[in-house]
Amino acid sequence: MAFVPKYAFLVNWIKDQILHGDLHFGDRLYSENELCSIFGISRQTVRQAIGILEQEKVVSRRRGSGTYITWQKKAARTGTKKIGVISTYVGEYIFMDILHSVESVLSANGYATQISFTHNQVENERRALRAMLDNDVDGVIVEPTKSGLPNPNLGIYEEFRARDIPVLFFNAKYPGIDFPVVCLDDVVAGETAASFLISKGHTKIAGVFQCDDIQGMLRYKGYIQALEKNGIEINSHHVFWFATEDIKDISAYPERIINRFKDCSAVCCYNDQIAVKIIKLLEQNGISVPGDISVTGIDNSALAELSVPPLTSVYNPVSLLGETAAKNLLSLIEDPSFDAEVLFRPVIVERASVAAYSGTDL
Repeated sequence: MAFVPKYAFLVNWIKDQILHGDLHFGDRLYSENELCSIFGISRQTVRQAIGILEQEKVVSRRRGSGTYITWQKKAARTGTKKIGVISTYVGEYIFMDILHSVESVLSANGYATQISFTHNQVENERRALRAMLDNDVDGVIVEPTKSGLPNPNLGIYEEFRARDIPVLFFNAKYPGIDFPVVCLDDVVAGETAASFLISKGHTKIAGVFQCDDIQGMLRYKGYIQALEKNGIEINSHHVFWFATEDIKDISAYPERIINRFKDCSAVCCYNDQIAVKIIKLLEQNGISVPGDISVTGIDNSALAELSVPPLTSVYNPVSLLGETAAKNLLSLIEDPSFDAEVLFRPVIVERASVAAYSGTDL
């Protein structure tokens, strides 16, 4: 049996008294003399234990009055059978498949789903989070908003933690916050796309990545890892960065983009949505894909198959991702110690947008 120091025994005993309802918030704790007498320990040991409890905000000493309980036992949540789901977008790209899978799992387990969309704006995320707290949901599944930038809503997430409401992120998570995430391994996804192009003989590979999204940062990290591993020099001029607000108008400045691709025979794109826009922009400017330049995307969405030419893309199991996120949140509700984090391993799906290097660059 492990030895427990006397002060640690006293700390645990006082906490047990609170948890079992023998001591309540605001009650005066036994005096130092009484504790010495009850447990047969020294005053120094008692003071050491009280000091630890005070640091942990379990008790508070009042000069001339005594030591009082300041830690309240949390009431058990009764459960509302409601789950909050916050996504950046709804009826476009891969989001509908993810949300459909989430809702199917939750409804099959008797939960109602409260869905909100942020359109990747932090003020919308704040309103959605507040609404979830007001409705006392049993848990929330969240796609972060502009996760590559400092977020003013992190304090609200701590309110969920304080109320024992589990939070699970999908697609990405905010740096510095320890809630679990279910997503594609974005670093490996970026590395997989670039490595595939390298395997086809390409050594001058441009990149197009989103700058206000942590996925963009991680996929860029994988892209540069692939170049470094293969001894290819990194040229920042060949990387074009865009923000959320640029997506719809990305074809409005073709010269800026095409200039980034100069001397390159291939380009890695942040996702399929951007890759398809890049292919159209190139074709509109007399640059053929894959004849003049090869293009890869990430997500293997329906857009990849519909693209002309069909797009080589890294597979993202979006339906499984949504299903896993929902199941893992339900597991967290049952057991807060459950390890809910999952990173899916990406694989490349080859289509006609990539050709072997022909010896000529753009």
